[in-house]
Parts: sequence; C-alpha cells; structure tokens
Amino acid sequence: MRVFLTGGTGFIGTPLATTLRRRGNEVVALVRSPAKGAALAAVGCELIEGTVTDTAALQRGMAGADAVIHAAGLYEVGIPKRRRPALFETNVEGTRRVMTAAADAGIARVVYVSTVNALGNTHGEVGDETTEHHGRYVSTYDETKHQAHEIAEQAARDGLPCVIAMPSAVYGPGDHSQIGVAIRLFLARRMPAVPLPGTGLSFVYLDDVVTGLVAVLDSGVLGEKYILSGENSTMRGLIETLASVTGRRAPRLDVPTGLLRLIAPLGPVVGPPMGMAPNIRELITAGDGVTYWARHDKATAELGYRPRSLIEGLRTMLAAQERP
Repeated sequence: MRVFLTGGTGFIGTPLATTLRRRGNEVVALVRSPAKGAALAAVGCELIEGTVTDTAALQRGMAGADAVIHAAGLYEVGIPKRRRPALFETNVEGTRRVMTAAADAGIARVVYVSTVNALGNTHGEVGDETTEHHGRYVSTYDETKHQAHEIAEQAARDGLPCVIAMPSAVYGPGDHSQIGVAIRLFLARRMPAVPLPGTGLSFVYLDDVVTGLVAVLDSGVLGEKYILSGENSTMRGLIETLASVTGRRAPRLDVPTGLLRLIAPLGPVVGPPMGMAPNIRELITAGDGVTYWARHDKATAELGYRPRSLIEGLRTMLAAQERP
C-alpha cells in the first residue's frame, strides 16, 4: 500500500511513518523542508516539500497513492491572538484542501486524524462517537479542530471514502505539549504545586495511538469515527500516578485559579518560566472545570484497540527515555 502522510514530522506522525515503513508500506510524506524530513527519509519515506495549504504539493504527494492519512495540525493552547490565523490556516483550511485534493485524486481510503477535543467540554461526562459538540469553544485549538472535524465529516457524507480517528491526550517521549511540560517539571523537581489540577483528560500513550491509527487505516469502516482514548483522569491524577511510578512525593498544593487570573496579564513574562503558555486566560478557560473524557469501546470492539493504563504508559515512557 502506498500512503500519503501529512504531519509526518510531528509527535504522532513520526512514529506512525516509521511503523508503516516497518510493515512494508510505501510512505510519501509532506514536509516543510527536506531538512525537517531527514528522519523520515532515513527510514525510507519519499519526501514532498510543501504545506497542507499547498494544493500543488498535495496533488504531487497523492499521485499514485492508495491511501491518505491527514495527521498534520497545530496543537497549541494558551496562544496569543496573533497565532489564531495560523491555527485556522493549518487546521481548518489545510483540512479542507486535503479533503478536496483526495477527492480529486480518487483516493480509495482517507484517514483524518481528528481529536477528542472536537467533542468539546464533556462537563464531567464520558463522551463517545455520538457525543455532540455543545457549541461553546474554550480555546482556538478546540474551535479549529471542531471545524476541521466537521469538514471531514461533510466530505464523507459527500462521498469521500473517509474514516475519522479521534485520539485523546497523547503523551510519550518527546512530548512538547502542556502534558509533556508538566511531566518534565515534576521529574526535574520544579513543580511545587499543580496548576489546573482538575482538568479532565483521557491519557493515552503514544505507541497505542499509533497502533490504533494503523488499525483504523486497515479496518476502520468508511464514514465512521473511532475514538482512540486511554485512561480518564485529571492533571493531578497524572502527577500523582507519576509520583507513584518514580517513588517521589506529589505536590500537596494546587495553584489557585484565582492567582492564575491575577497574573494572567503578565502571562507572556511569567507563563514560560512556570511551564505555561503565554495566554494564561485561555489556559484557564480551556482547563478550569473542563473535561475531555471519552471512551474507546467502539475502537476496542471493532478494531481490537487496547490502550495501556496510565501507570503502564508512564513506566514505558520513563524506560524509553532512559535508553541511550
């Protein structure tokens, strides 16, 4: 199978490309530059230089492809307003152009990598593929990924042979998200208190998401959605589980949300040293009392998807980081 992959240089895309190559797939990867795609070239991927909004590059990459995996996207929460256009350009317009190019190329199978965030705040409930978005966005990222998700759903209704995968909060070696930052701060003994401890996330280990995406590519029913989630917990739950794995003590204190609101105007200055994004106001709206909990029953039943527990995933991650 010849697969055209967007987002191949990303946190999920790189191990996904490597897995596809190891099992014998031809992989054509869209990259911003050959230098950024060096690791992909090293495992035998063919590189196409361009972006997801470059229709000509998409057409070149899809020529002769049997399948497309659209995994490219910007994942940023707590962004300054000046970053909003970039997220809309990549996440929304990029998805629109990929879906259009795939339809024009007559691609037989398209996998769109969405996110559980496309469901919105689940308000303490555990969502599934039937959960409908309530219409209120807590971050630019959520807004753009929900709109992109709708574009993919509409493309499928219009006849594109598309299946949607919805990973939840992915963690693992090399994670530069807020989850990864929190883990590194704790391991470095630089976390005296847990910020936004009640933020509800479904933590899923990177390798399990990659395995799930391959299963969606191979066996996902066209027109369907599959949640690739993990263990539902909170940010405090993450840190306490990490503490149990490492034998350290978890911080007893939480960062008061009121304090975060007070320092929010100074976000660009005080946020980065605290391991937080500069737009603290958006971090609060996207985290305070917000849950992104979801179940993966459908993917388990139909695709054999079985993610490991949070404690197992953290142990695996730490072991991987210790290897030379």
